[in-house]
Amino acid sequence: MTVNVQYVGFKSKTIVREYSFLLRESSIEPREIIFTILNEAFCSHGLRYQDAPDLCSLKLHREMANSVNDPMKTHYRISGTELDNYRDSHSPKAAKALDPRKVGQDF
Repeated sequence: MTVNVQYVGFKSKTIVREYSFLLRESSIEPREIIFTILNEAFCSHGLRYQDAPDLCSLKLHREMANSVNDPMKTHYRISGTELDNYRDSHSPKAAKALDPRKVGQDF
């Protein structure tokens, strides 16, 4: 079964930002899935606003992979651990270490 994932946008609320996605499957009505991130996470965890949709999309795809055994929920909260893991794996230092052109080069 093919699933089309569409990022719809976000809403800024008092305590959180909500990121909305639509899941479109051929045989059923589209389902909206919402992810929330605490506003303070953008300061305390160093998450950039432009990275939040990517972080939510990665979690969405993990949840879709796990939905074979457990049905998907319609709301998810991004945890502090997920924020830290995302930041660590997407930092310029991590990206540089993964770039094969940089291996063995001194600047």
